[in-house]
Amino acid sequence: MKQEEKEWEPKILVFACNWCTYAGADLTGLSRLQYPPNVRILRVPCSGRVNPQFVIKAFQNGVDGVLVAGCHPGDCHYHTGNYFTRRRFLLMRRLMAFIGMEPERFQNRWISAAEAPKFKQTMTDITEEIRALGPNRKLRNTQWNS
Repeated sequence: MKQEEKEWEPKILVFACNWCTYAGADLTGLSRLQYPPNVRILRVPCSGRVNPQFVIKAFQNGVDGVLVAGCHPGDCHYHTGNYFTRRRFLLMRRLMAFIGMEPERFQNRWISAAEAPKFKQTMTDITEEIRALGPNRKLRNTQWNS
């Protein structure tokens, strides 16, 4: 194994719903619960607003794993946003499998504002899953990373 592969740490992007998951991430920090530093959180108005092009662009820019997290089904601030998320999630994973990319790199979770321990555990679990998969080499645009 090369030295740089031993030192490799996964980059994980989280699209977090403003109303639930982002508040849960905030509570995680306020509760001083530690989660891996590999995670970058991007607040979105609703998980249903995450366009699949955003996910593809993240993978092209060198992200190794993407999580779209929102309110529990039925608790969406916009009523149906997380239902759109669930449908897009299934289609996106099929697309990833079709192009030969591991669908496990794209995940979806429902985390409410009061679930700080769940947020911490989810970030830890996803980081370990992506670390086991290794670096994302399929969609990465090498032109931008050189």
